[in-house]
Amino acid sequence: MLLRMCLGLCFLFLSVSQIFADQTPIEDVVRQLQKRIEILEQKLSQQDAYIASQKNESSAQQAKISDYELRLSQLDEKITRKEISPVELAKGLDISVGITAIAQGTSNVNNATSGVEKKSDRTDASYSTDIILIKEFQDANSRAFVHLEAGKGDGLNDDLTLYSNVNNDPDNNEDAHLTEAWYEQMLLNGKLALTVGKLDPTAYFDNNQAANDETAQFLSGMFVNNPVVEFPGNSAAIRVAYMPKDWVELGYEVLDANSDWEKLGDNLFNMGEINFKPKLFNLDGNYRFYAWNNNAYHTKWTDTDKTKENSYGAGLSFDQRLNDMATVFTRYGWQYPKVYNPDTLATGNINYSLGQSWSAGLQLEGKPWGRDNDVLGIAVGQIFPSVKYKKRNNYLAKPEGHFETYYKIFLNKYLSVSPDLQYIWNPFGKDVSGDTAGIFIGGVRAQVDF
Repeated sequence: MLLRMCLGLCFLFLSVSQIFADQTPIEDVVRQLQKRIEILEQKLSQQDAYIASQKNESSAQQAKISDYELRLSQLDEKITRKEISPVELAKGLDISVGITAIAQGTSNVNNATSGVEKKSDRTDASYSTDIILIKEFQDANSRAFVHLEAGKGDGLNDDLTLYSNVNNDPDNNEDAHLTEAWYEQMLLNGKLALTVGKLDPTAYFDNNQAANDETAQFLSGMFVNNPVVEFPGNSAAIRVAYMPKDWVELGYEVLDANSDWEKLGDNLFNMGEINFKPKLFNLDGNYRFYAWNNNAYHTKWTDTDKTKENSYGAGLSFDQRLNDMATVFTRYGWQYPKVYNPDTLATGNINYSLGQSWSAGLQLEGKPWGRDNDVLGIAVGQIFPSVKYKKRNNYLAKPEGHFETYYKIFLNKYLSVSPDLQYIWNPFGKDVSGDTAGIFIGGVRAQVDF
């Protein structure tokens, strides 16, 4: 037993000794491990660099893909875009043409220009052509409007010295020119209209159902618009109309007062109007009230060194349907009397200014005598010159009176002919030297519309 124990111990000693004799020293193991760690770190760094380069390349590829997609989209748009033919452009385009020819004669030319024979006979004519194009953009709730005009002759206007002309139609320019051009956008479900472009201010303010169109109603300027409103010529303008209810409409417009399209902010004509449209006994009526201001340069009558004065005024324009064949109308206007516009001249190059005016009349359709489309018009009115103008020049400056009647004969849906008679008493306030008699005007108008 003891021997066995001695032999076991000897064997164990020899085995342990052999084990320690086969192991690598610990320092070498550490160095090997460090070396392997360095190798692994280098590989890891190389992998990071590779991954970073792959990311950059991926970003560049993505940018190229986006660029290609954009180009492809643009190419698809070009391929699929439908070219609009002239025929399609003409869809919804409304074109109308009006031709107006007027001849008038008088036995009392009172032209105040020196050297012109007064109280002489004279017959003159004029014509004008209006071409109107309207394009409705139903998908945009808007429309565009263009008005071209050409004509020849001043009629009798340049032979008579008056506060108001006797022919409001002449356009003595045979070259076709752009009278109006505007774009109108409807907003608020059609209750608000915004119009921008070259506008005719008389197309929106001081309107009247019975007296507002020299091609179909009265010829005299004082029965087309109120003569004491200093309407400027057609020019750059913005107009807003608001119709909150069927019975009322609000309107405002601002435009270049001297119509030269220069320094728009320096010379402005502002006008506002409210139109009440009651249905009295279920009959149409319009009751318009308006006010205006013109800050184009005016001269003061009592101090002509003051040449940068404003002018302003107010007025009304009513029309009321009496039944299915008769309409009555009236107008009144007042203007600041202390200034005058140096560009407003009567024939003979006479400066003047007006103070007040009124007019009234009747439009009767031909149903009672079996001519449903014929129209008879009768109107009378007076124009009062400015009191300051009268005192400054020591003139008589009596109120100039106008009477006019016309009868429009409807020949067919394209052609009408209107004999017209006018009488003016106290022409130019009886201040034309050598001729203060009243003036008769006889004439005829032919109107073609298609």
